[in-house]
Parts: sequence; structure tokens; C-alpha cells
Amino acid sequence: MTADQFLWVLARVAGLSSYAALAIALLTGIALRTAVLDWLGSNRAVRTLHEYTTVLWIPLATLHILALLLDTTARVGVIDVVLPFHSSYGTLGIGLGALSVDVLIAVTVAAYLKRRIRKDVWLWVHRLAYAAFALIFLHAVLTGTDFSDPAVSAITWGTAAALLTLGLARVLGGRLPA
Repeated sequence: MTADQFLWVLARVAGLSSYAALAIALLTGIALRTAVLDWLGSNRAVRTLHEYTTVLWIPLATLHILALLLDTTARVGVIDVVLPFHSSYGTLGIGLGALSVDVLIAVTVAAYLKRRIRKDVWLWVHRLAYAAFALIFLHAVLTGTDFSDPAVSAITWGTAAALLTLGLARVLGGRLPA
């Protein structure tokens, strides 16, 4: 296995893992305000999982990005990571990934500043995590090479559909029945 092949595999695994961490963070976030995961454990356990997976995306996304930056085949530059839609290769897909990172950084910073900012501002910024997840999903669909694998495709689409359903149920119906 060459260095570029290793970096490519590392980027794919880190990207999919970051996606999974964010999906769990969103699911547990919804669960904290609904009864959908009451059967799984106490609110404290769900909150702990939410906080852990919310932070877990950072090293996984960083690893994903670093592997792509080091992979000469990927043709992703530092400016492509921070400036959305700058990349000459896969402009839309990579741009959506860069935009999602920017949004998630804002959400993460707001989470650390939660006690120092107004509650309505924090809630508005915090809810941007849903938009960031949608951007990541589109980034994965447009640039991910693993969607040809039925298992990866089923898990990714299934996760997105479940989160969309739970998110809409939360917005439209409030607290879900246990």
C-alpha cells in the first residue's frame, strides 16, 4: 500500500466516523428534548453521550482533512478547507464540506460560550448543527467514494432519513411519545 492509498483510506474512515459522531450527537440532542430514547437510559447518560460525540467530531474531522491535505491524489489545498467553493476539483462537494466545517466550528464555539451569551442566540447557533449535518450529508453524497458500497450507502441514507424524521417530529409535534 502506498502512502497516498493509506491517506485515502484514512480520510474515508475518518470522514465516515465523523459523520457517525455527528449523527449520534444530533440524535442524542433531539432525545434530550423528547422521549424518543427514554428506554435507552437516563437523561444524564444521553447528555453525556451527546457531549462526548459533539466533541468527538473535532479530531475525526481534523484527521479527515489532514489526510486529504497530505494525499497528493485528492488535490485539496488548505485554502479549499476554509474557503467554501474555492477548490477547482469537486467544487460543489468540497465546498459544502468546507462550509459544514465552518458552521460546525461556530456551533462548537457557541457551545463553549453557552453561559456567556444570551440563551436565544445560543439556541439559534446551536440549531445550525442541523444545517451543518445536511451540508455534510450532501458533501458525502457528492464527493464520497464509498456510496457504491451498499452497506455504507444504506447506513448513511438511513441515518439521514431517521434524523430528518425525528427532527421534523420534534419541530412539528414537540415531545414525542415514549
